[in-house]
Amino acid sequence: MRHLLDTQHLSRGEALEILDVAEDMADTQRREVKKLPTLRGKTVVNLFFEDSTRTRISFEAAAKRLSADVINFSAKGSSVSKGESLQDTAQTLQAMGADAVVIRHGASGAPRTLATSGWITAGVVNAGDGTHEHPTQALLDAFTIRKRLFGDDSRGRDLSGIRVTIVGDVLHSRVARSNVWLLHALGAHVTLVAPPTLVPQDVSGWPVEVDYDLDHAIAAGPDALMMLRIQLERMNAAYFPTEREYSRRYGLDARRLAALPTDSIVLHPGPMNRGLEISAEAADSPRSTVLEQVTNGVSVRMAVLYLLLAGERPHTEKEDLR
Repeated sequence: MRHLLDTQHLSRGEALEILDVAEDMADTQRREVKKLPTLRGKTVVNLFFEDSTRTRISFEAAAKRLSADVINFSAKGSSVSKGESLQDTAQTLQAMGADAVVIRHGASGAPRTLATSGWITAGVVNAGDGTHEHPTQALLDAFTIRKRLFGDDSRGRDLSGIRVTIVGDVLHSRVARSNVWLLHALGAHVTLVAPPTLVPQDVSGWPVEVDYDLDHAIAAGPDALMMLRIQLERMNAAYFPTEREYSRRYGLDARRLAALPTDSIVLHPGPMNRGLEISAEAADSPRSTVLEQVTNGVSVRMAVLYLLLAGERPHTEKEDLR
């Protein structure tokens, strides 16, 4: 069985293969007819136990553009809300003949449980599990960085020597975790910037530097600055004095945007809290890649579904994307 459960166990070669296939998919999306027959007859289930708009729609668009049949399964209003277990839900999907299950779940490790339990034979894609990982978001971020920095010459290239600074609510961010491991695998140098209260307790095993001063980190000249959403819904304690104070010290405003090197780009996984972690000037500036990230997300998710369901490129005998 083939799965994409995290980025921590993706090798450089596996990551580059996904990014390069995503380049091929992006090329097809510039054509008048965007649909490919590649996954005709396959069934992809979007199994979302947490609310999501852009990730679910992105996976749905990716599957449909590959001609797969798509079933959207929301936990709200389903038997899950009546107490049905993950095992029972999985076995229902197995009976429906699902070929791939894209799962978002509030519990860290739920996608791995689904993939290794024996309940289903479908490939499993992690669309975000708790505060653990969100691998396709990291892949689309890396794709966006590579595309913006290298242009049409990006195929086959890693991110060696590229400096990426990730700012904000690292503690609650599965996006940050997936990006740290993927960017490291691709050769990038990663710096985390956050208040001490929003840095995980032990990051000594992470391949990163930690800075608590955003102005200092910007002065170091990052190639890409990734602003994380402040996840107020996951906070049950005061991690910073006030939103205004956080924005003053860790928000990307017009002054900090101007202090970035000329060719630096700004990323945000969305949805954005404008005026908190990022100003309108920064979000809407030519340096911002926010809308490109959304577009690239479809190409990257097409690549992942293709590699899981249609077989891999002839030059590789890898059986797993993990």
